[in-house]
Amino acid sequence: MHHHSHPVSNSNVHQVQALAETPQLDEIETYQLKFESPMKLIENPPDLQTWRERLFNVDEPIFLTEDEFQTYFPHVDNVYSHRSTQTYKLKPFVSHYWNCRLKGRPPGTAKSLDPARKKRRRVARERDLCGVKIKIVEYDRGTIPQELEQQHKCLGHQTVSRDMASAFPGLVQSHTGIWMTPSPVYGPQDTSVSKWFSIQRINGKKENGNTDSVPGPHKHSIEESDRIKKNSVFRLLVSKNGKSRRSTHLTPFFAARLLGSVRFPILLARSIQSYCDITITLRTLIRNMSDANHGMQQKKTYAQKATGEALSTVQSHSSETALKLYGACFCPFVQRAWIALEIKRVPYQYIEVDPYKKPQSLLDISPKGLVPAIRHGPEWSINDSAIIMEYLEDLGQGTPLLPSTPQQKAHSRLWTLHVHSKIIPAFYRYLQEQDGEKQIQYAKEFKETVITLVDAADQHGPFFLGPEISFVDVQVAPWVIRMRRVLSPYRGWPDPEPGTRYARWVDAIEHHKAVQATTSTDDLYLDSYERYAENRPNTSQLADAINTGRGLP
Repeated sequence: MHHHSHPVSNSNVHQVQALAETPQLDEIETYQLKFESPMKLIENPPDLQTWRERLFNVDEPIFLTEDEFQTYFPHVDNVYSHRSTQTYKLKPFVSHYWNCRLKGRPPGTAKSLDPARKKRRRVARERDLCGVKIKIVEYDRGTIPQELEQQHKCLGHQTVSRDMASAFPGLVQSHTGIWMTPSPVYGPQDTSVSKWFSIQRINGKKENGNTDSVPGPHKHSIEESDRIKKNSVFRLLVSKNGKSRRSTHLTPFFAARLLGSVRFPILLARSIQSYCDITITLRTLIRNMSDANHGMQQKKTYAQKATGEALSTVQSHSSETALKLYGACFCPFVQRAWIALEIKRVPYQYIEVDPYKKPQSLLDISPKGLVPAIRHGPEWSINDSAIIMEYLEDLGQGTPLLPSTPQQKAHSRLWTLHVHSKIIPAFYRYLQEQDGEKQIQYAKEFKETVITLVDAADQHGPFFLGPEISFVDVQVAPWVIRMRRVLSPYRGWPDPEPGTRYARWVDAIEHHKAVQATTSTDDLYLDSYERYAENRPNTSQLADAINTGRGLP
């Protein structure tokens, strides 16, 4: 395939200039958190991304000077929620315990048992999403943590000699092993005397009297924490900029940081030599920045009602029939069975169900609660989209999708297996991956699986076996239409180069009447697949299978 690049339009340049002209912080502000030392609100301190990742992961104990803690912790204070503070009479430090904010919380309870009194309304976040806990130790001024002497380092920047007394003149070592000044030689406001902080992850160690600790790091990315709540520096910048809640402008640094979280569109264009519409990239970036500015507290979730042409099709197939299709409008596996029914013009009733709530009507015909599922007649039912398509073929009604000769049928079934075992897993690996470098790798893999199928297709097409849509086309069609509606906005996936065999195949699928009749408006897919693009926990059985390397459910 040949690819080319689009020029950057003047409108794109103006958008970038608008971002660059947004005002920045012109002075350092502070705010008080749970510590004696006030936090500093500094927009772009050195090595910020490295520090954020380090303070998010906390893979090993971290020691920070007072200035470093004041500077960098405000950039991750959205990740954690304060749980408790413990002071000591004989120890020269204070311990602060924090939970990951995605641990969740119980719902609000009534302040009174009187049923006549109005109860407090509160929306509970989903529970037990992440069990990470950290302990932040705030040392008294002049106190040097013993570990610094043992590790011979301070924050990876300064080397501390084994002889702490010579490295820090005037210090003595207490009976507990902590280095400290022998007497208070500084005043309450004397900040010239060194002060230290340490941070360590304690989940799994059952410290501080806990027995519910869960070992391991966060179960989510730092981007997910940023989406749930913005850090203090970010919120100050939005306030300082004085924009409306729907503003699309951030300071240049935060525009760059946000672009870093969706950086793959540019990497894709450079790394797999595909063309990527910069306008789409900027539109996505600006939309994301707008969402970030007004908090984006409400998670987007899967749709429960079709829209557009798909809704019209649902309405026209609402009457009772012997064959009933139980489906979910956002599900591609449902859509492939749905397309087959539309092509064959077999009378059917479409019944929308929520596979996450698993109503009894669905469990009666699909014991695992998976869609699609069909009931044909009063008793018989089956689920699994590929088997449903085979069943519809065996009924012998309407337009056949499998060819007539045994050889061509075997050929079609062989490439149907390629769709199921190669293309679909590659699609979700690419979409769910959060690491930019791995996204590049998975983009190449997905591209190769699709091109392999196109190379095996009839030379003239436009469909896989020739001029008419067939079994293999229907098997893969839902993911073909999701390339533009899902992969393009979330991962920068490029459109096919016009005039290629690949482009003619995609165009033929997109414009087939049965495909269009079962396709909702673009926003339905954009909202429904946000869960996959962010790789949220418990998104679906399929997402879990991809994350763990298992076969599709």
